Amino acid sequence: MTAFGPKPRFAAATLLIAAVAGAAAAPGLAAEPAAPARAAQLQQLLDCRKLTDPTQRLACFDQAAGVLDQAEAKGDVVVVDREQARKVRRQAFGFTLPSMSLFSRGEKPEEITSADGVIASARQLPTGKWEFTLEDGARWVQVDLTEIPLTPKPGQKVKIRTASMGSYAMSVNNQREVKVHREQ
Repeated sequence: MTAFGPKPRFAAATLLIAAVAGAAAAPGLAAEPAAPARAAQLQQLLDCRKLTDPTQRLACFDQAAGVLDQAEAKGDVVVVDREQARKVRRQAFGFTLPSMSLFSRGEKPEEITSADGVIASARQLPTGKWEFTLEDGARWVQVDLTEIPLTPKPGQKVKIRTASMGSYAMSVNNQREVKVHREQ
């Protein structure tokens, strides 16, 4: 089990492999200039394809696969399939992140302009504004003074959309929209 769900199968999923925790590039392995950097453990595995002697090639693959498996088990390399990457992009809706290109390799990322959710809790702050925690753990805070006619309650549906100038608008249970900002 990984942070994103069950471990994906190498042969069954399109893979995205990211080096984390400071994995250093293997010496002498130069990546093509335009290609994104690969985890050293993956590059070592791919370099085995260059060997022509079947015995050496198999030994290289066995050794490199073992290194990659150990790195994944320790968390030095994270394997994420395309659907898991899409899920991460959807869960990050509302956050301003420097780059999500890590989760876009091999495909043009979908532009996410809205998200639906369900209120887990809602409370009115002393300022009169609302704080909403959704069932997925996202926390949104109202930033304008628009009144919400009917008190938001757990279980009600919300729709959040991108609005002008990088802001977000939320509609609670199909009521009028309020401007919100994602806190968590």
